[in-house]
Amino acid sequence: MTDGAVRRGERLEYAAVMAVLTLLRLLPYRLRVRLAGRVMRWLSGPLGLRRRIRDNLALVRPGLERFEATEIERAVPDTIGRVFAEVFSPEGMMQQVRGTPITGDGAEDLAQAQRAGRPVIVVSGHIGNYDAFRTALILAGHRVGALYRPFNNRLFNRRYRAAMEANGGMLFARGRKGMAAMVRHLRGGGVLAILIDQHMDQGAPLTFFGKPAMTATSAADLALKYDALLVPVYGIRRPDGIGFDLIAEVPVPHSDPLTMTQALNDSLERRVGAHMGQWIWTHRRWKGRRGRRARKAGGDRRPESG
Repeated sequence: MTDGAVRRGERLEYAAVMAVLTLLRLLPYRLRVRLAGRVMRWLSGPLGLRRRIRDNLALVRPGLERFEATEIERAVPDTIGRVFAEVFSPEGMMQQVRGTPITGDGAEDLAQAQRAGRPVIVVSGHIGNYDAFRTALILAGHRVGALYRPFNNRLFNRRYRAAMEANGGMLFARGRKGMAAMVRHLRGGGVLAILIDQHMDQGAPLTFFGKPAMTATSAADLALKYDALLVPVYGIRRPDGIGFDLIAEVPVPHSDPLTMTQALNDSLERRVGAHMGQWIWTHRRWKGRRGRRARKAGGDRRPESG
Protein backbone atom coordinates (compact mmCIF):
# COMPACT_ATOMS: atom_id res chain seq x y z
CA MET A 1 0.00 0.00 0.00
CA THR A 2 1.63 3.26 -1.11
CA ASP A 3 1.43 6.74 0.35
CA GLY A 4 0.16 9.83 -1.45
CA ALA A 5 -3.16 11.03 -2.78
CA VAL A 6 -5.97 8.53 -3.18
CA ARG A 7 -6.32 7.62 -6.85
CA ARG A 8 -9.54 7.95 -8.82
CA GLY A 9 -9.64 4.19 -9.34
CA GLU A 10 -9.49 3.64 -5.60
CA ARG A 11 -12.40 6.00 -5.07
CA LEU A 12 -14.51 4.24 -7.70
CA GLU A 13 -13.76 0.80 -6.21
CA TYR A 14 -14.57 2.06 -2.75
CA ALA A 15 -17.80 3.67 -3.92
CA ALA A 16 -18.93 0.36 -5.45
CA VAL A 17 -18.15 -1.57 -2.26
CA MET A 18 -19.89 1.02 -0.10
CA ALA A 19 -22.98 0.91 -2.30
CA VAL A 20 -23.23 -2.85 -1.75
CA LEU A 21 -22.63 -2.51 1.99
CA THR A 22 -25.23 0.24 2.31
CA LEU A 23 -27.87 -1.87 0.59
CA LEU A 24 -27.03 -4.93 2.67
CA ARG A 25 -27.22 -3.01 5.94
CA LEU A 26 -30.85 -2.12 5.17
CA LEU A 27 -31.66 -5.79 5.80
CA PRO A 28 -31.85 -7.75 9.06
CA TYR A 29 -28.58 -9.50 9.90
CA ARG A 30 -29.57 -13.06 8.99
CA LEU A 31 -31.16 -12.04 5.69
CA ARG A 32 -28.16 -9.79 4.95
CA VAL A 33 -25.73 -12.68 5.37
CA ARG A 34 -27.80 -15.10 3.30
CA LEU A 35 -28.36 -12.60 0.49
CA ALA A 36 -24.64 -11.74 0.32
CA GLY A 37 -23.90 -15.43 -0.14
CA ARG A 38 -26.51 -15.76 -2.87
CA VAL A 39 -25.22 -12.69 -4.75
CA MET A 40 -21.65 -13.96 -4.70
CA ARG A 41 -22.84 -17.29 -6.08
CA TRP A 42 -24.43 -15.41 -8.98
CA LEU A 43 -21.24 -13.45 -9.61
CA SER A 44 -18.82 -16.36 -9.20
CA GLY A 45 -18.86 -17.32 -12.88
CA PRO A 46 -18.28 -13.85 -14.38
CA LEU A 47 -15.62 -13.10 -11.74
CA GLY A 48 -13.71 -16.26 -12.63
CA LEU A 49 -14.03 -17.74 -9.15
CA ARG A 50 -15.37 -21.08 -10.34
CA ARG A 51 -12.43 -21.54 -12.69
CA ARG A 52 -9.96 -20.98 -9.85
CA ILE A 53 -11.83 -23.46 -7.68
CA ARG A 54 -11.76 -26.06 -10.46
CA ASP A 55 -8.04 -25.52 -11.01
CA ASN A 56 -7.20 -26.06 -7.36
CA LEU A 57 -9.45 -29.08 -7.05
CA ALA A 58 -7.87 -30.57 -10.18
CA LEU A 59 -4.48 -30.19 -8.54
CA VAL A 60 -5.15 -31.69 -5.11
CA ARG A 61 -8.40 -33.65 -5.50
CA PRO A 62 -8.41 -34.90 -9.11
CA GLY A 63 -10.52 -37.94 -8.22
CA LEU A 64 -13.54 -35.99 -7.02
CA GLU A 65 -16.85 -36.99 -8.51
CA ARG A 66 -18.37 -34.32 -10.74
CA PHE A 67 -21.33 -33.73 -8.41
CA GLU A 68 -18.95 -33.23 -5.45
CA ALA A 69 -16.87 -30.69 -7.35
CA THR A 70 -20.01 -28.87 -8.49
CA GLU A 71 -21.27 -28.61 -4.92
CA ILE A 72 -17.94 -27.12 -3.82
CA GLU A 73 -18.02 -24.63 -6.69
CA ARG A 74 -21.42 -23.44 -5.48
CA ALA A 75 -20.62 -23.48 -1.77
CA VAL A 76 -17.33 -21.56 -1.83
CA PRO A 77 -18.67 -18.32 -3.37
CA ASP A 78 -21.58 -18.51 -0.92
CA THR A 79 -19.04 -18.70 1.92
CA ILE A 80 -17.13 -15.70 0.52
CA GLY A 81 -20.28 -13.59 0.33
CA ARG A 82 -21.39 -14.50 3.84
CA VAL A 83 -17.97 -13.70 5.33
CA PHE A 84 -17.99 -10.33 3.54
CA ALA A 85 -21.35 -9.42 5.08
CA GLU A 86 -20.33 -10.68 8.52
CA VAL A 87 -17.00 -8.84 8.66
CA PHE A 88 -18.77 -5.56 7.94
CA SER A 89 -21.52 -6.31 10.46
CA PRO A 90 -19.46 -6.50 13.68
CA GLU A 91 -22.46 -5.87 15.91
CA GLY A 92 -24.35 -8.73 14.28
CA MET A 93 -21.37 -11.04 14.54
CA MET A 94 -20.94 -10.28 18.24
CA GLN A 95 -24.61 -10.98 18.88
CA GLN A 96 -24.43 -14.23 16.91
CA VAL A 97 -21.29 -15.51 18.65
CA ARG A 98 -22.24 -14.36 22.15
CA GLY A 99 -23.01 -17.37 24.30
CA THR A 100 -21.46 -19.87 21.86
CA PRO A 101 -18.95 -21.98 23.80
CA ILE A 102 -15.38 -22.53 22.68
CA THR A 103 -15.03 -26.31 22.45
CA GLY A 104 -12.24 -28.71 21.60
CA ASP A 105 -9.28 -30.20 23.43
CA GLY A 106 -7.45 -26.86 23.48
CA ALA A 107 -10.23 -24.79 25.06
CA GLU A 108 -8.96 -25.27 28.63
CA ASP A 109 -5.39 -24.48 27.54
CA LEU A 110 -6.61 -21.10 26.27
CA ALA A 111 -8.36 -20.39 29.57
CA GLN A 112 -5.29 -21.37 31.59
CA ALA A 113 -3.04 -19.14 29.48
CA GLN A 114 -5.42 -16.23 30.03
CA ARG A 115 -5.34 -16.74 33.80
CA ALA A 116 -1.55 -17.03 33.79
CA GLY A 117 -1.01 -14.02 31.52
CA ARG A 118 0.87 -16.19 29.01
CA PRO A 119 1.04 -15.04 25.37
CA VAL A 120 -1.09 -17.04 22.95
CA ILE A 121 -0.94 -17.31 19.17
CA VAL A 122 -4.12 -18.70 17.62
CA VAL A 123 -3.73 -19.87 14.03
CA SER A 124 -6.45 -20.51 11.50
CA GLY A 125 -7.19 -20.31 7.79
CA HIS A 126 -9.83 -18.97 5.45
CA ILE A 127 -12.41 -21.58 6.42
CA GLY A 128 -15.91 -20.97 7.77
CA ASN A 129 -15.45 -17.51 9.20
CA TYR A 130 -12.08 -17.04 10.85
CA ASP A 131 -13.35 -13.85 12.50
CA ALA A 132 -15.98 -15.73 14.50
CA PHE A 133 -13.33 -17.27 16.77
CA ARG A 134 -11.53 -13.93 17.17
CA THR A 135 -14.80 -12.31 18.21
CA ALA A 136 -15.51 -15.12 20.70
CA LEU A 137 -12.11 -14.63 22.32
CA ILE A 138 -12.75 -10.91 22.71
CA LEU A 139 -16.14 -11.59 24.28
CA ALA A 140 -14.43 -14.03 26.67
CA GLY A 141 -12.16 -11.24 27.92
CA HIS A 142 -8.98 -11.99 25.97
CA ARG A 143 -6.93 -9.09 24.59
CA VAL A 144 -6.82 -10.02 20.91
CA GLY A 145 -4.77 -8.57 18.10
CA ALA A 146 -4.57 -9.82 14.52
CA LEU A 147 -1.75 -9.64 12.01
CA TYR A 148 -2.93 -8.65 8.52
CA ARG A 149 -1.74 -7.37 5.17
CA PRO A 150 -3.24 -3.94 4.38
CA PHE A 151 -5.40 -3.74 1.27
CA ASN A 152 -4.08 -1.80 -1.72
CA ASN A 153 -7.23 0.33 -1.75
CA ARG A 154 -6.57 2.69 1.15
CA LEU A 155 -10.17 3.83 1.54
CA PHE A 156 -11.36 0.24 1.77
CA ASN A 157 -8.51 -0.57 4.14
CA ARG A 158 -9.67 2.14 6.55
CA ARG A 159 -13.20 0.80 6.45
CA TYR A 160 -11.96 -2.74 7.03
CA ARG A 161 -9.84 -1.71 10.01
CA ALA A 162 -12.75 0.17 11.53
CA ALA A 163 -15.03 -2.86 11.16
CA MET A 164 -12.47 -5.29 12.58
CA GLU A 165 -11.67 -3.05 15.55
CA ALA A 166 -15.29 -2.16 16.31
CA ASN A 167 -15.60 -5.08 18.72
CA GLY A 168 -12.53 -4.15 20.75
CA GLY A 169 -9.87 -6.08 18.83
CA MET A 170 -6.66 -4.68 17.39
CA LEU A 171 -5.04 -5.01 13.96
CA PHE A 172 -1.30 -5.06 13.32
CA ALA A 173 -0.37 -4.24 9.73
CA ARG A 174 2.58 -6.12 8.27
CA GLY A 175 5.57 -3.81 8.38
CA ARG A 176 8.02 -2.38 10.90
CA LYS A 177 5.53 -0.28 12.87
CA GLY A 178 2.88 -3.01 13.00
CA MET A 179 5.39 -5.68 13.98
CA ALA A 180 6.71 -3.55 16.85
CA ALA A 181 3.18 -3.08 18.21
CA MET A 182 2.50 -6.79 17.79
CA VAL A 183 5.60 -7.75 19.80
CA ARG A 184 4.58 -5.42 22.63
CA HIS A 185 1.13 -7.01 22.59
CA LEU A 186 2.55 -10.53 22.84
CA ARG A 187 5.04 -9.64 25.55
CA GLY A 188 2.15 -8.23 27.55
CA GLY A 189 0.37 -11.58 27.52
CA GLY A 190 -2.01 -10.84 24.66
CA VAL A 191 -3.52 -13.14 22.03
CA LEU A 192 -2.31 -12.84 18.45
CA ALA A 193 -4.47 -14.21 15.60
CA ILE A 194 -2.74 -15.30 12.37
CA LEU A 195 -3.96 -16.93 9.14
CA ILE A 196 -1.41 -19.17 7.43
CA ASP A 197 -3.09 -20.50 4.29
CA GLN A 198 -1.91 -18.05 1.64
CA HIS A 199 1.16 -18.39 -0.56
CA MET A 200 4.24 -16.63 0.82
CA ASP A 201 7.17 -16.14 -1.56
CA GLN A 202 9.60 -16.07 1.37
CA GLY A 203 7.93 -18.92 3.22
CA ALA A 204 9.06 -22.50 3.78
CA PRO A 205 8.37 -25.21 1.14
CA LEU A 206 6.00 -27.29 3.26
CA THR A 207 3.04 -29.35 2.08
CA PHE A 208 -0.72 -28.81 2.04
CA PHE A 209 -2.98 -31.53 0.64
CA GLY A 210 0.17 -33.38 -0.38
CA LYS A 211 1.44 -30.61 -2.66
CA PRO A 212 4.27 -28.09 -2.12
CA ALA A 213 2.87 -24.93 -0.53
CA MET A 214 5.08 -22.01 0.47
CA THR A 215 4.03 -21.27 4.05
CA ALA A 216 5.06 -18.52 6.47
CA THR A 217 6.67 -19.87 9.65
CA SER A 218 6.13 -16.60 11.55
CA ALA A 219 3.52 -18.06 13.94
CA ALA A 220 5.93 -20.77 15.07
CA ASP A 221 8.88 -18.37 15.15
CA LEU A 222 7.00 -16.00 17.45
CA ALA A 223 5.71 -18.81 19.65
CA LEU A 224 9.25 -20.04 20.24
CA LYS A 225 10.72 -16.59 20.77
CA TYR A 226 8.10 -15.39 23.26
CA ASP A 227 7.13 -18.75 24.81
CA ALA A 228 3.59 -18.39 23.47
CA LEU A 229 0.97 -21.11 23.34
CA LEU A 230 0.37 -22.05 19.67
CA VAL A 231 -3.22 -23.17 19.10
CA PRO A 232 -5.01 -24.13 15.85
CA VAL A 233 -8.53 -22.64 16.02
CA TYR A 234 -11.57 -22.66 13.75
CA GLY A 235 -14.98 -21.04 13.31
CA ILE A 236 -16.82 -23.71 11.32
CA ARG A 237 -20.16 -22.66 9.90
CA ARG A 238 -23.15 -24.68 11.05
CA PRO A 239 -25.69 -26.15 8.61
CA ASP A 240 -28.04 -23.20 9.19
CA GLY A 241 -25.45 -20.96 7.48
CA ILE A 242 -25.46 -18.43 10.31
CA GLY A 243 -24.12 -19.98 13.52
CA PHE A 244 -20.65 -21.39 14.19
CA ASP A 245 -18.90 -24.18 16.02
CA LEU A 246 -15.89 -22.61 17.73
CA ILE A 247 -13.09 -25.15 18.03
CA ALA A 248 -9.68 -24.91 19.72
CA GLU A 249 -7.43 -27.88 19.03
CA VAL A 250 -4.62 -29.20 21.23
CA PRO A 251 -1.72 -26.69 21.24
CA VAL A 252 1.16 -27.50 18.90
CA PRO A 253 4.19 -28.62 20.96
CA HIS A 254 7.26 -26.39 20.76
CA SER A 255 10.00 -27.98 18.66
CA ASP A 256 11.31 -26.23 15.55
CA PRO A 257 9.56 -23.79 13.17
CA LEU A 258 9.24 -26.19 10.23
CA THR A 259 7.80 -29.05 12.28
CA MET A 260 5.39 -26.75 14.09
CA THR A 261 4.22 -25.02 10.91
CA GLN A 262 3.67 -28.32 9.12
CA ALA A 263 1.53 -29.41 12.07
CA LEU A 264 -0.57 -26.27 11.54
CA ASN A 265 -0.92 -27.06 7.83
CA ASP A 266 -1.94 -30.63 8.65
CA SER A 267 -4.54 -29.41 11.14
CA LEU A 268 -6.07 -27.04 8.59
CA GLU A 269 -6.00 -29.74 5.92
CA ARG A 270 -8.08 -32.02 8.13
CA ARG A 271 -10.65 -29.29 8.74
CA VAL A 272 -10.86 -28.38 5.06
CA GLY A 273 -11.22 -32.05 4.15
CA ALA A 274 -14.21 -32.28 6.49
CA HIS A 275 -15.79 -29.00 5.23
CA MET A 276 -14.70 -28.65 1.61
CA GLY A 277 -17.22 -25.96 0.73
CA GLN A 278 -16.16 -23.69 3.58
CA TRP A 279 -12.53 -23.11 2.55
CA ILE A 280 -11.69 -20.34 0.09
CA TRP A 281 -10.48 -22.48 -2.81
CA THR A 282 -10.11 -19.35 -4.93
CA HIS A 283 -6.72 -18.53 -3.36
CA ARG A 284 -3.61 -19.29 -5.41
CA ARG A 285 -2.29 -21.47 -2.60
CA TRP A 286 -0.05 -23.67 -4.74
CA LYS A 287 2.02 -21.28 -6.82
CA GLY A 288 5.19 -22.05 -8.75
CA ARG A 289 6.19 -24.28 -11.62
CA ARG A 290 5.35 -27.51 -9.79
CA GLY A 291 1.79 -26.35 -9.22
CA ARG A 292 1.38 -25.21 -12.82
CA ARG A 293 2.70 -28.52 -14.18
CA ALA A 294 0.41 -30.51 -11.91
CA ARG A 295 -2.64 -28.45 -12.92
CA LYS A 296 -1.78 -28.87 -16.61
CA ALA A 297 -1.26 -32.62 -16.22
CA GLY A 298 -4.62 -32.91 -14.45
CA GLY A 299 -6.44 -30.76 -16.95
CA ASP A 300 -8.32 -33.59 -18.63
CA ARG A 301 -9.54 -34.76 -15.20
CA ARG A 302 -10.77 -31.33 -14.18
CA PRO A 303 -14.32 -31.44 -12.82
CA GLU A 304 -16.90 -29.59 -14.87
CA SER A 305 -19.08 -26.88 -13.38
CA GLY A 306 -22.80 -27.29 -13.03
